Amino acid sequence: MYIAPEIEAKYSRTRLKGGEVLITIVGSVGQVAVAPSSLSGFNVARAVAVIHPLPHIAPEWIGLCLRSPLSQHLLGSRANTTVQTTINLKDLRALPVPLPPKEERQVISAFVGALDDRITLLRETNATLEAIAQALFKSWFVDFDPVRAKMEGRAPEGMDDAMAALFPNSFEETELGVVPKGWKIGNLASLMRLHKGSVNPGTLPHAEFQHFSLPAFDAGQMPIQELGGAIKSNKTSVPEDAVLVSKLNPHIPRVWLPSTVGQNAVCSTEFLPFVPAGPSTTAFVYSLLAAPDFSKALSQLVTGTSNSHQRVKPDGVLSMPGVIPPVEVVASFDFAANGLLARLKANRQQAQTLSTLRDTLLPRLISGQLRLPEAHALIESATV
Repeated sequence: MYIAPEIEAKYSRTRLKGGEVLITIVGSVGQVAVAPSSLSGFNVARAVAVIHPLPHIAPEWIGLCLRSPLSQHLLGSRANTTVQTTINLKDLRALPVPLPPKEERQVISAFVGALDDRITLLRETNATLEAIAQALFKSWFVDFDPVRAKMEGRAPEGMDDAMAALFPNSFEETELGVVPKGWKIGNLASLMRLHKGSVNPGTLPHAEFQHFSLPAFDAGQMPIQELGGAIKSNKTSVPEDAVLVSKLNPHIPRVWLPSTVGQNAVCSTEFLPFVPAGPSTTAFVYSLLAAPDFSKALSQLVTGTSNSHQRVKPDGVLSMPGVIPPVEVVASFDFAANGLLARLKANRQQAQTLSTLRDTLLPRLISGQLRLPEAHALIESATV
C-alpha cells in the first residue's frame, strides 16, 4: 500500500534498510520474516514490530528462534486478547534467544533454511499442479475448447481420438448462452450435494479427531489431530469424498480438497462439505468450486454487512445455475485430473511432515540436545 510522504516521515524509525527481523504483534501474532535488501526504503504497518539485530547476530538466527515452538508458545501465552490478539513490545523484548557459538548458529540456520527451501519448493510445485488442473477444467467446461476445435475441423489438443469423440462438434443456445450440443442445463444440485451431520466431539473427550479448521487451512491445508475434549463446539462430520468450501468471507477463497480423511474427521461449521452427485466426481467438484468464476459468483451470495463477517447461504450455492456435462466427459476429466491432484496431495503431506520435523528438531538443535548428523538422518528417513 502507499501512504503520503508526510505521514511516512513520522515513522522513519521503522523504515527498512534490509536485514531487519519483522514479527506481527496484532491479529495473527507471531508471524516472522527477515526483510530482504530489496525492501530498502519501505516501511511497515503498525501491526508489525521491527527488530534490529546487533552486528554480531545474524537476523536469520533471531527469525529462526522466534519461529521456534517455544517462542510461539510464549508469545501466545502473553498475548492480550481483550479486543484483538496483541503482543506487548515489553513482552517481546523479554523473549529468550539462545546463543550457541557462532559456527553452530550458522550450521543450524543453514540446515533449517534448506528444510524451508524444500517446503517452499513443494508448495510452489503444488501451485503449478493446481494451475494445470484449473486450466484443463476451464478449457473443457468453461471455454469448451475441444468443441470449438472440432467445429473448425481441428483435432482437440492434448487428447486421443477416443477422448475427442466424447465432445460434440457444435453448440446450441440456452438461457446460459451457447453450450455444447446435447449438454444439459441445471443447477449445482445436479452435480453435488451438501453433506449434513452434526458431531459433538466433547462427548468423546479421549478420542482423537481429525479437525479441519480455518486456521489449519490457512497454515497449509492439513488438518490437526485433536482430542475431543479440546474441541469446544459442535462440528460437521467429513465424508471421504468431500470438498470443503468456507462460507465465511468468500472474498477470501478457501476450497479444501483433503489429502486424507481419517476416522472421526470433522470440520468447522464455517465449512460446507460438498460431495459428488449425478455424473460428478470429487476431482470435478473440487475443480468447479476452486474455479475463479465460481469464487466471483459465490461472493454474490453473501449475507451480513461487515466485510469480516459475511457468510454464504448453503442453499444459494446448490441453486446456482450451471452446465451439466455427460458422465463420460466428466469421467475422462477425472482420469486426467486425478494424477495431478494425487501428486498435489502427496506433496502437501510431505510438506507437513517436513514442517513438523523442523519444529520438533529445532529446539533440540538450539539447545544442543541433538547434533546435525542425527537431524539429517531423521529427515531422510522420514521423507524416503
